[in-house]
Amino acid sequence: MNEQEFKNRYVKARRELIKLSFSHLNNMQREAVMTTEGPLLLLAGAGSGKTTVLINRIANLLRFGRASDSTDIPETAGEEDLHILEAAAADPDFNEMAKARRLCALEPCEPWRIIAITFTNKAAGELKDRLENMLGPEARDIWALTFHSACLRILRRHSEKLGYGSSFTVYDTADSQSVMKAILKEMELDEKMFPHRSILGYISRAKDEMQTPQEFLAQAKATGDIRRQRIGECYLAYSNRLKDNDAMDFDDLIYNTVRLLEEHKDIREYYQDRFRYVLIDEYQDTNNLQYRLATALAGGRGNICVVGDDDQSIYKFRGATIENILSFESRYKNARVIRLEQNYRSTGNILGAANALIQNNQARKGKELWTEKERGEKLLLYVAQNENDEAQYVSTRLLEGFAAGINWRENAVLYRMNAQSNKLEYAFKRNGIPYRIVGGMRFFDRAEIKDILAYLCVINIPHDDLRLERIINTPPRGIGGKTIETAKLIAQEKGTSLYNIVKNAREYPQLSRSFAKLMDFANMLDELREASETVGADELFDLLIEKSGYIRALEAKLSDENRAKIENVRELKTNIISYIKDSGDSSLSGFLDDVALYTDLDSLNADTDCVVMMTMHSAKGLEFDNVFIVGVEEGIFPSARCMGEAEEMEEERRLCYVGMTRARKTLTLCCARQRMVFGTTSSNKPSRFVDEIPSEYIERNESARNDDFLSGSYSRPYPVFNTKTEGRSFGTEGASPQKKRGISPPAPSSAAAKGDFKTGDSVNHKAFGSGVITKMTPMGNDCLVEIEFKNGAKRFMLRAAAPQLTKE
Repeated sequence: MNEQEFKNRYVKARRELIKLSFSHLNNMQREAVMTTEGPLLLLAGAGSGKTTVLINRIANLLRFGRASDSTDIPETAGEEDLHILEAAAADPDFNEMAKARRLCALEPCEPWRIIAITFTNKAAGELKDRLENMLGPEARDIWALTFHSACLRILRRHSEKLGYGSSFTVYDTADSQSVMKAILKEMELDEKMFPHRSILGYISRAKDEMQTPQEFLAQAKATGDIRRQRIGECYLAYSNRLKDNDAMDFDDLIYNTVRLLEEHKDIREYYQDRFRYVLIDEYQDTNNLQYRLATALAGGRGNICVVGDDDQSIYKFRGATIENILSFESRYKNARVIRLEQNYRSTGNILGAANALIQNNQARKGKELWTEKERGEKLLLYVAQNENDEAQYVSTRLLEGFAAGINWRENAVLYRMNAQSNKLEYAFKRNGIPYRIVGGMRFFDRAEIKDILAYLCVINIPHDDLRLERIINTPPRGIGGKTIETAKLIAQEKGTSLYNIVKNAREYPQLSRSFAKLMDFANMLDELREASETVGADELFDLLIEKSGYIRALEAKLSDENRAKIENVRELKTNIISYIKDSGDSSLSGFLDDVALYTDLDSLNADTDCVVMMTMHSAKGLEFDNVFIVGVEEGIFPSARCMGEAEEMEEERRLCYVGMTRARKTLTLCCARQRMVFGTTSSNKPSRFVDEIPSEYIERNESARNDDFLSGSYSRPYPVFNTKTEGRSFGTEGASPQKKRGISPPAPSSAAAKGDFKTGDSVNHKAFGSGVITKMTPMGNDCLVEIEFKNGAKRFMLRAAAPQLTKE
């Protein structure tokens, strides 16, 4: 055979054999895995297995290099090699398969030459775990990180190029707000005219455009905009304050990394050479800075693969721009596009409804999700009388499902804005439904936790003035506010850190009354800092608690609130131990970096059995068997703010699409004829998004509640619906079939009718099982009853709970 024929046969056999290695993937997933060279856009629909594709793509790069996407063959290839490849491609049981696979490899990539960037620590952690499960220990060398983690790692190595120390600290949102509040006070700017959050928003947007404080200020002066000039002055002061404290905020991590790569050719070329392949997940959520970072890293070879879904671009308010994904092909010449449209999550009816909805958007690349799953139940629209009716309806559905064998955690309640959770929380508590809110106060946002973290930060970096000021008199040690202000003024005059003034307080007459207390405090910090060099973060934590007297101070004024604070402080040690166990790093600085990058979704434990409540923005990337979307009304969802704004309305529609595609089995949309929000009651019609769903995918039920319910004073069991829904199930295999989507009013038990429950009665609750009434407290025409179940005590309003209770 001639040389060209040999080459063609070799390339064909090699590609077929590599395809066999990924035969568990569908055709488009496999094509995405095997397309390794040049720019690639993977349009990955919801539930299409994009993480599986990313993992297998990395496995392909490590095992076979660029072989699946190249017509090159080794110079040493001979006819014997060709025969082995062709035999292996034809027979999966070929006895020399291992040798054949080795022959497939063409410049296999080393793990450390791959960087895979995603948005949340949870997603990065899942990627790392699955890579290690598939590839073994070598996967640990892959940079599978969030944007902020990757930038932090780069900056730790090169921060001196930008004038920072290698141990610079990272300020979280609360830290940034504290700094800005102080600046506004110093500049004598009215917080009402210049809200600190608003100013920080301007600064964040300026950084996204790579605009320095000086450039921002110059632009403001050129336009004569006095307000923007004041904002520019705040930006400059904020930037200087952080630099003085050797600190960066979250925006700085990416902003400064982009500066580093764009301004320092040697560093840019080092990373371009190091990273042979760049992979970016959730590309539709990237902003301008993140686009520039990705471009800088991939600029050498151009091997950039971005994974995203333009139909799930919902973070414009955070600075994300859908333009990054829509214009990928024009920005990266010769880019290839592969669509992943087969959905493995949802039923046919859910996907049909979601496809119909999103097709109303104009700014999209275009794709249509499909599934091999059954059509499943139709979506249900429940039209409630008001928000109380809506909340009780959801509660009843959840109780019904739990009684049928469905775990609480298989349900999610989604809403457009956090304020909508109020009535739901009340109804859940009243019905004894366990729940958690993603987006509520995080563990690391609690005051006592921030206090201990501030101590640890100061131990790590003494000149962190912001954290030092927080702890200098926490717990109280007789150092008053006036003394602290005096010390700060001296530090500003001397051009040094607050810590240096505190440590040398004896030298300053202005501090003569408090110098002993200040120096005792500084000496304690020095002792802890010295200890941090020889002990791990877990042992250091114990020393800190002992020497600071933090828990002793709480115990001295023991209350329920302080007991909870003590428990939280002690729980922090669990986080430290977990970090050490997971990372193998016992250093204080490593733990603090990990905490700085912690996000709310990272704390969502799938094993916790409770209903999850969150905004649809928070639900991105999650999935549940049964999803309830509440408040699906004009003015609520879509928001009143986007009326008349085409781009904003399309983002709202994408948000609805995201919410709908979280559901695996059942999807319920709820709207109310009347709703009170922020103290004002309004009458709204169902959302336009409901009208955009064809009737073949959705059915409608309406509340039969009477006027008593409209007042919120309801106490009767849930009514039968107007529309029959015979033969439905609640969306779980193996659960008892439900005759109706809602519950017909059960006949009240004689005990309930007579109101003859009493303390000490043994009762059975449909959801919680057997228990004993331990307390009954009359409340108007009702009664608060406390029942001790095997899994703990629950409290109910008796009239609401009675239909679920029977005497044993």
